[in-house]
Amino acid sequence: MPINEDLSVTPTVSVIVPVGPGAEWLAPCLRALGRCRPRPEQVIVVIDGAGSELAELARQPGFEVVVLPDCEGPAAARNHGAARSRSEILLFVDSDVEAPADVVGLVARAFAGPAGPSALFGSYDDDPAAPGLVSRYRNLLHHWVHQHGRRRASTFWSGCGAVRRWVFETVGGFPERSDQPCIEDIAFGARLRAAGHEIELEPSLQVRHLKRWSFAGMVWTDLTKRAIPWSELMIRHRRLLNDLNTDLIGRTSVALVAVALVALAAAAAWPAAALATAAAALGLVAVNLSFYRFLARRHGIWFAIRAVPLHWLYYLICGVGFVIGAARAMVPRRRPLLPVAERAKAA
Repeated sequence: MPINEDLSVTPTVSVIVPVGPGAEWLAPCLRALGRCRPRPEQVIVVIDGAGSELAELARQPGFEVVVLPDCEGPAAARNHGAARSRSEILLFVDSDVEAPADVVGLVARAFAGPAGPSALFGSYDDDPAAPGLVSRYRNLLHHWVHQHGRRRASTFWSGCGAVRRWVFETVGGFPERSDQPCIEDIAFGARLRAAGHEIELEPSLQVRHLKRWSFAGMVWTDLTKRAIPWSELMIRHRRLLNDLNTDLIGRTSVALVAVALVALAAAAAWPAAALATAAAALGLVAVNLSFYRFLARRHGIWFAIRAVPLHWLYYLICGVGFVIGAARAMVPRRRPLLPVAERAKAA
């Protein structure tokens, strides 16, 4: 849906920033929000048991600070912030991004009028702050995937995502569970879709990611905080998405990586199997050629060549994560997802 330019029905917007321990990029995140024009009705910063130093940093003119005595996780932090909002639209922004100055106006216009969506989200931009092969590759991969996702989305992203407050309250907010505090936005998107609400991916809504990725951190995050819990969630809901990381290209690439590895192992006893490995590698390049061209345009051919093994490793991680996630989905859930309303009753 194109962004509505009718400002006569522009809704109010509250920005909610959850801040966990060690949020080293909070200062530039808040500076960027302070430059927003038009200004949001509220900027609510939720310090999730992170200590007084971050709380003091967040106490700036025009910002409201909520300090949770114990670390409850990002889902709970966002829910606490939403409970303090007076606005019609809740805009969630992670503490490791810089939002553009026009983000509030863009989001408000997207929800203006009766034809607006129930929720929408954007992506990282193509100019990540951290240098280095791993950081640039990982952030550009996210940008590419979101920029080429379906406009009528199947999920939600809380790095920069907005939702109507009444919709948020109706579905119970972000699911809170202590054993998986990493895909609460995916689970929230599943709640929205299950309730019949429309989610849109807005390509023009872009924020700059500030995080520095290490190789080990990237592998650990992609496996334990993305592939495994996301696969488990999809299988539990009996719904395999054809969108974003799980679209046809992604699934085909995972299968080709598996073929390449099996054929490579078989080549020790049957040399002709090496031909299958080469064919699978050529297939991987072919189906992902547009992404590799994008990387070359951004940082040169040598950068793109060095990023290819990282990308194939990513698909291997996705495949391994799917197997583990499927196995975990066979085990009864130890703790059910806890909506905000039920959490309030239990408190």
